[in-house]
Amino acid sequence: MAKVIENKLTQPFLKWAGGKRQLLPEIRKYVPQKYNTYYEAFVGAGAVLFDLQPKKAVINDINGELVNVYNVIKNNVEELIEDLKTHKNESEYFYSIRDLDRQSVYKDLSPVKKASRIIFLNKTCYNGLFRVNSHGQFNVPFGKYKNPEIVNENVLRAVHTYLNENDVIILNEDFSSAVSTAKKGDFVYFDPPYDPVSDTSSFTGYSLDGFNREDQLRLRDLCVSLDSKGVKFLLSNSATDFIIEKYEEKGFIIERVSATRNINSIATKRGKIDEVLVRNYDPNKN
Repeated sequence: MAKVIENKLTQPFLKWAGGKRQLLPEIRKYVPQKYNTYYEAFVGAGAVLFDLQPKKAVINDINGELVNVYNVIKNNVEELIEDLKTHKNESEYFYSIRDLDRQSVYKDLSPVKKASRIIFLNKTCYNGLFRVNSHGQFNVPFGKYKNPEIVNENVLRAVHTYLNENDVIILNEDFSSAVSTAKKGDFVYFDPPYDPVSDTSSFTGYSLDGFNREDQLRLRDLCVSLDSKGVKFLLSNSATDFIIEKYEEKGFIIERVSATRNINSIATKRGKIDEVLVRNYDPNKN
C-alpha cells in the first residue's frame, strides 16, 4: 500500500530524459490510497518509485545498462562508490571512458565497472542525456561542467538500503512482460517514451529499438487488459491528439497537466509542455 516517505535521500541517482521530478506533485494527486504490489515498467531514473517507496514492487526497464546500475547499487554499492571516486572530469578522459563500448574489452568489464561508467558519463556528458547510436554505443559529447557531482554517496547508499529493505524485483524485459503478474489490487505506473509532439521532437535514443506508434497502441491495449483484471494503472504521456484519442475511446480518465522539460539539445525548446495523466480509477476510493 501507499505510505509516507521514509528517507528523502532515496531519490534518482541519474539525470534522465523524461524524468518525472517536475511532475511528482501532479502524480501524487492520483496515486491510489491503497494497493498491494507496485509495478513500474519504464522505471528510468526512478523518480516516482523513490517518491512512493513502496514496500513491494516490480520495476523494469528495456535499457540493460540502466538495469545493471540498479542491480549494482543493490548488491555492490560500496564497490561502486569507490570506483566512481577514480573518475576525472576531463575531456580526454571522458572520451576514453565513453569509447569503451566501441572496443572488444567492453564485454569483459565487471558489472560494477559498467555501472560506474554509466553514472560517470551521465553526470559529465552534455545535458545529462543517455543516448546511443544505431550500434548501441553511447554518443553524447562531454558536458564541460566545472564541478559535477560524479559520486553522491548518501543517495547511492539510501537507494541501496531501500532496494534491500523492501521486496523489489528488478527486471530487464519488454514492458508487457514486466507487468504480466499484476493482479487485482495492484497498481501499475507507466512512463513510456512520449509520443512526439512534432516530427523532430522524438527522443528514442535510450534504446536501439526506439518506441513508435505501434508500441504506443500495444501499451494502450495492455492498459485495457489490466483494466479488465481490476488492476489500477496510471500512465503519463504527451498531450498529443493521437494519445488522447486512443485512451478516450476506451473510456479512461484523462487529466491534462503542465510539466517543465529541461533535457533538450535546443535550449529554446526547454520549458512548459502539456502532458496527460491517464487512469482507470478514482484515487479517492479504495
